[in-house]
Amino acid sequence: MKKIIWMMAIAAVGLGACDRQRPEALKIDNALTAEEIAAGRFTPEVMWKMSRATASSLSPDGRTLLYQQTDYNVAENRGVTTLWVEDLASKAVTRLTDFTSNSLAPRWSADGGKIYFLSDRSGSMQVWEMSPTGGNVRQLSDLKGGIEGFGISPRGDKAWYVQRVQAADRRSADIHKDMDKSQARIYDDLMARHWDYWDEGEYLHLFVGDFGAEGLKPGTDIIGAEAAWDTPLAPYFDMAEIAWNNAGTMLAYTCKPLTGTAYAVSTDSDIFVYDVASGQTQNICKPTNFNTGELIESSRDNLPGYDKYPVWSPDDRMIAFLSQRRAGNESDKSRLFLYDCSTAEMRDLTEAFDYNAQNVVWEGNDRVWFIAPIEGTYQICRVAATDGEVEVLTKGDHSLTAFTTGGGRMVAERSTISSATEFFEVNTSDGSLPQISAINDAIYKNIRMGEVQKRWVRTTDGKQMLTWVILPPDFDPAQKYPTLLYCEGGPQSVVANGWSYRWNFQLMAAQGYVVVAPNRRGVPSFGQEWLDQISGDYSGQNIRDYLTAIDDVAREPWADEERMGCVGASYGGYSVYFLAGCHKKRFKAFIAHCGIFDFDSMYGETEELWFVNNDYGGPYWDRDNATAQRSYANSPHKFVEKWDTPILIFTGEKDFRIPYTQSLEAFTAARVRGIPARLVEFRDEAHQVFKPQNSMVWNREFFGWLDRYVKKAE
Repeated sequence: MKKIIWMMAIAAVGLGACDRQRPEALKIDNALTAEEIAAGRFTPEVMWKMSRATASSLSPDGRTLLYQQTDYNVAENRGVTTLWVEDLASKAVTRLTDFTSNSLAPRWSADGGKIYFLSDRSGSMQVWEMSPTGGNVRQLSDLKGGIEGFGISPRGDKAWYVQRVQAADRRSADIHKDMDKSQARIYDDLMARHWDYWDEGEYLHLFVGDFGAEGLKPGTDIIGAEAAWDTPLAPYFDMAEIAWNNAGTMLAYTCKPLTGTAYAVSTDSDIFVYDVASGQTQNICKPTNFNTGELIESSRDNLPGYDKYPVWSPDDRMIAFLSQRRAGNESDKSRLFLYDCSTAEMRDLTEAFDYNAQNVVWEGNDRVWFIAPIEGTYQICRVAATDGEVEVLTKGDHSLTAFTTGGGRMVAERSTISSATEFFEVNTSDGSLPQISAINDAIYKNIRMGEVQKRWVRTTDGKQMLTWVILPPDFDPAQKYPTLLYCEGGPQSVVANGWSYRWNFQLMAAQGYVVVAPNRRGVPSFGQEWLDQISGDYSGQNIRDYLTAIDDVAREPWADEERMGCVGASYGGYSVYFLAGCHKKRFKAFIAHCGIFDFDSMYGETEELWFVNNDYGGPYWDRDNATAQRSYANSPHKFVEKWDTPILIFTGEKDFRIPYTQSLEAFTAARVRGIPARLVEFRDEAHQVFKPQNSMVWNREFFGWLDRYVKKAE
């Protein structure tokens, strides 16, 4: 859930070197070969030639669209991020930065006369500026170790920046200083590791410093030098969690000031407001009496869940932010709240709206825009700050994942199952979406995409489930096609009509497979009841939903019941493991990526315990907890004796969310039982596979396995 203008400083993907001695530019060649054009087929090689655009920002006058674009060189196994502008009147597109270094997180100055951005061209990530035409490039910061995000105040005299600081001793060489060559890490509490990294005592802290003609000066750590937590929040470190007010006098940000076990079991982040002049900070979600330091009791139950993404109204009287009511439930409804800075009163603007809110932006002081997932799509909505009646502006089978406003215009980032992100202008009167950009047109014109069908399937409990069915290009209904059931991760993630570079449905269809992708129980965009149902019932209704979806499609004359496979990652990997023990010969092969196999060991191996506490119902030793005991009794590893089908297992060595040991357990069980199995372990990947060559290997193994056991099944 990102703010309108994405300010996330993503990890460097290209070169970094001194500006005085610029390195050789990374060679980028996105052109299809003659063979690829002749084939007209979407392949992994073609996919990695696509340009990936994001972080769009309209100029204050609304005439120019600024964005970043990442391109890859697979042979070099790396990419580079560059900055671009499009003149919306002439449609002229200009690249502002070259391929020698990464330039990212762009944003306009308040008057539109400059562009600020991050770049590693001087050896580390620093703040730079240039003119809107790409000239007058100047480095504005020179902070030791570099920075990971920044924001210039509207009046241009201050800036916030995010920098990594050493706040605690975790390394043995720091604790036992005479043992400087030792390689141990030492912990007294939980959160020893998170997502894909070990805690070595370094955290991202938020600083505020002076900004002017001489650039950005070293500032004050407003989190506190010894604070052993991150701002913005781990593991995504989304810079959209930080926002200046429009006067440039206050800074609102998200923080979860907890450590160890308290952090591991809690989703209780809050919105803090820092006053630049006084240096005082106030927690607006849990306000305290300045005289006593005690919490002020209120009717808003002190907001015990995630509170994130503050956005100030133009007059600075209100702060809009996203809030979850239930503690420990990261998939609770994301409500759009308004905080009155004068009265400290709060209102839920989406109380009667049964969908999540994200990407919030004000239109004047009276109306708020946001994005909501609705029935397997993402749409732009608006709500009056007074009455709370939500209007869904856009419609259609697409995903609008971000938008930007300026000069009375709105531009959105739009994708579908059949097209990667492009920019579309949003008509705020009728919701129509004329296309602005054509970044990957040269590829789309030379490859064939399969038809995407929207199918409503009746579930075993009498409800209607949206299922996307993607047909192979040049589909012939007189033929029979091998068919794949796709199992979504999360588990609380939308199976959206949107583009993915990881689990790409069109890529699967292009290899000759029909893809069945159901929005089973537990996914957002169908109301909170539908979403909540999965927690404590992993092995129940959502599994029946999966089987209902594949059985429904299997009745079509073009779906080959004798050639069906089942694939999925994360929770989808768990689903694969569970279905392997109960599919009753439906599938000829399984593929599980980073899936949960053994619930008991998973509880002790993962890091964010609030997740397993909420979704399992609690720890395995809580014998009086009926929900928890039902979850552990239905762990996939307890049904391995029923496995009888070839299975391919992917995992990443740096995955600490679902540790690679879960995959090793599953692989061991399959092989000991004599079931054909393959383990593909990526030593430099975590929960997802991001590196170009690793992705190519992943796809080759993925389709090789399916071709062997599904497409060519006897």
